Amino acid sequence: MRIDKWLKQSRIIKRRTVAQGYCEAGRVSLNGRVAKPATALKVGDRLVIRFSRKEVEADVLIVPAGNISAQAAATLYRIVADHPRQPLALLESETEAGGDGTEGEESDADLY
Repeated sequence: MRIDKWLKQSRIIKRRTVAQGYCEAGRVSLNGRVAKPATALKVGDRLVIRFSRKEVEADVLIVPAGNISAQAAATLYRIVADHPRQPLALLESETEAGGDGTEGEESDADLY
């Protein structure tokens, strides 16, 4: 199964087009290598997805043959690590302005 489709099926990412965008931007790694949207996924693979505020590492447990229910979606993977990360824009503002980088966080629309 394609990695973008699996990410949508597992409900880690809500829409397939968003999953494709994450892959194309290099924010999804499969077994340590950057994954393209059409990369094939199999049981036992390790995924790392870099959202703007956290990094999720998960093992693939099941690759479904078709559509699945929301309750079954959580059984497709096991979260190995869930690390919070500071957005790059905040890191840059800290080093350039010398501030603590907390200004404007409330207005950040990208919660993931």
